[in-house]
Amino acid sequence: MDFALPAELAALQDRVRRFIADEIVPLENGPGRTQHGPTEGLRRTLLARGRAAGLLSAHVSPEFGGLGLDHRAKAVFFEEAGYSLLGPVALNIFAPDEGNMHLLEAVASAEQKERWLRPLASGEIRSCFCMTEPDPGAGSDPSMLQTAATRDGDDYLINGRKWFITGAEGAAFAIIMAKLEDGRATMFLADMDRPGITVERSMDSLDSCFPGGHGVVRFDGLRVPAADILGAPGEGFKYAQVRLSPARLTHCMRWLGAARRAHDVATAYARRRHAFGKPLGSHEGVGFMLADNEMDLHTARLAIWHTAWVLDQGGLGLHDSSMTKVIASEAIWRIVDRSVQILGGQGVTGETEVARIFADVRAFRIYDGPSEVHRWSIAKRILKGVARGGAEA
Repeated sequence: MDFALPAELAALQDRVRRFIADEIVPLENGPGRTQHGPTEGLRRTLLARGRAAGLLSAHVSPEFGGLGLDHRAKAVFFEEAGYSLLGPVALNIFAPDEGNMHLLEAVASAEQKERWLRPLASGEIRSCFCMTEPDPGAGSDPSMLQTAATRDGDDYLINGRKWFITGAEGAAFAIIMAKLEDGRATMFLADMDRPGITVERSMDSLDSCFPGGHGVVRFDGLRVPAADILGAPGEGFKYAQVRLSPARLTHCMRWLGAARRAHDVATAYARRRHAFGKPLGSHEGVGFMLADNEMDLHTARLAIWHTAWVLDQGGLGLHDSSMTKVIASEAIWRIVDRSVQILGGQGVTGETEVARIFADVRAFRIYDGPSEVHRWSIAKRILKGVARGGAEA
């Protein structure tokens, strides 16, 4: 593996870094940031800047208005975007839309791509992904899926309830996971303004960076034409992995940028703040935390780049993405937690961006599979004697 950035990618990295610093960071203290994510007005302001810079939807193919970056290039691009919590929104690479774009481009029909993917990639609309359910439904165990789709002529009637649905409030359409009468999981596409879809409420959560927040969604006899099945009937779990494996990785990329931001803020503070006769960073307790941050940043970045390389080589990368999700999410958490500690009182207030980053990254150890579920998956492979490359150990 060659870790040197090609000249073209290094230039793109610098371009995104300057865009975030000059165009997006100054908007962080302005209006439009709410507990349930940026308002629609702020989202459109951010997108207008990203569009003007020619940097929207970098992961989408040029056919649909993106830059067509591979996974290794995304690792660089997404980290730079994540340096501001508003950056991924400005560049239209935030969750869940980024993962939904990837899934639609991989699986959707030509007609579905024109109807839903093209306006999503341009930032005209938002979307949501409806899979997680309240107890006793699907959560970490997707096989517990309760939402049902019953055939009715040329249509399906969908009934069920979902929650923790990121971006539900204000989304133009949803990708809905439901089980057919024979129990097979299937994905459906539906506009959110159709009769039978109700966003019951927005859930209060620690994080506040996702447009639309997290909602509770109910389906009461939602009628969906069979033509709006995403991909093939019964392949829902397969398509979920098509979406989730790279989406876990892009989460890691974005949050790595946020962690680097927290570390930079803490480092600057440790240089200028004096205590007990010398700069704060000169005290070993603080200096060691900065050193540990640097090592965690390095380790997380190497894990991300390795998994990106696996995906670019044609591997599905499920095992690698599980390991990277745990390595990165826990390293990122440690980095931001130490940064709060270094900042002291400023770290738990709105005086810097670090407190907001702290609240947002805590949830990352749960999103796209809790660390414990990924560890369990890795352990099962170890016990079966299957090495990371898929060969017998």
